[in-house]
Amino acid sequence: MAIADKQGFQPQQIICTGDVVGYCAKPEEVVQAIRDWGIHCIAGNVELQLRDGEKDCGCDFNNGSRCDIFSRQWYPYAQSVLSKEAIEWMHALPHHISFQYAGLRARVVHGSVDHVSGYVFHSTPWSEKNEQLQKGEADLIMGGHCGLPFNHIQEGKYWLNPGVIGMPANDATTRVWYMTLNDQKGFHFTHHSFNYDHGAAAQQMREKHLPEAYALTLETGLWDNCEILPPQETEVQGVRIDF
Repeated sequence: MAIADKQGFQPQQIICTGDVVGYCAKPEEVVQAIRDWGIHCIAGNVELQLRDGEKDCGCDFNNGSRCDIFSRQWYPYAQSVLSKEAIEWMHALPHHISFQYAGLRARVVHGSVDHVSGYVFHSTPWSEKNEQLQKGEADLIMGGHCGLPFNHIQEGKYWLNPGVIGMPANDATTRVWYMTLNDQKGFHFTHHSFNYDHGAAAQQMREKHLPEAYALTLETGLWDNCEILPPQETEVQGVRIDF
């Protein structure tokens, strides 16, 4: 919020790709901050599961995996502290946002067009991305969910992932990520990272008895495991990301 304010972005110019709630110690406070900020936001799989009263986060983790086990700690905690007003806000969130920008048909999704928790990475074949672009009737898709910032461009079409503000990108730095778009003289995008008080966030997680492994991720910049990652992304764990 401070960065957006400093750079002169208004709330109506800002988009969140979902999963506002996840992992960390202050889900209610984060929901209220995002709601009161007034930005555009879609529902991630976590919001869909919480608003429907489901028993898990719906992240499509393998049953019995470390991520699955950790989710059985943080997800019930989030359920226990979220207010009725927070859940009502989640019910009002759209699944996708579509708009025209710089002559492109843009669509914002969480995972993929037809699967909210679908994992799309840089290494995901372009043929699969192009199929999703066609289903979404889009020239530009902005997605989230996978946790890693990337861009993939072919045939005048774009798949962009701004990365995550709430979690580092598995590159052994504690930076977190976002993206800006510009429509002056065509379409342009820029990846950005910033540092924040990750130590305080990790300490708050420990005070709430949330997964220690995820608190360590905030402090080390390394994910506890690479279970969800394809081989190409797994091979570069700990390698600093530069664009």
